[in-house]
Amino acid sequence: MNGENKQDTQVNTCSCGREHVAADIVRILAEMPPEEELYDLADFFKIFADCTRIRILCSLLYGEMCVSEIGDALDMTQSAISHQLRVLKQAKLVKNRREGKTIYYSLSDGHIISILSQGLEHIEE
Repeated sequence: MNGENKQDTQVNTCSCGREHVAADIVRILAEMPPEEELYDLADFFKIFADCTRIRILCSLLYGEMCVSEIGDALDMTQSAISHQLRVLKQAKLVKNRREGKTIYYSLSDGHIISILSQGLEHIEE
């Protein structure tokens, strides 16, 4: 014997027909992020579910822009851009800085670039 007590290892057969070791399921549940974090993660990904927001984020990959520049680049009204920027800012995906009367927007950090790049890479496979 390999030193393992077979009585200590509970094996269950699930509806798929595979055998599962109960200890593995307990370990998975113990290592899973807390439910509140999973809800936050789901909310985070919902932000990416809107094509206009994705277009704004992609335009900001090229650098800092004001609302009118983003609107011109995407052929959208400043009002529509401002609304989506507010959502993106609340989600901490974009940040802004004021210079006189003009507010300039940019991506919050490199994570956003990574998320967009990995998403594009995935759908292009």
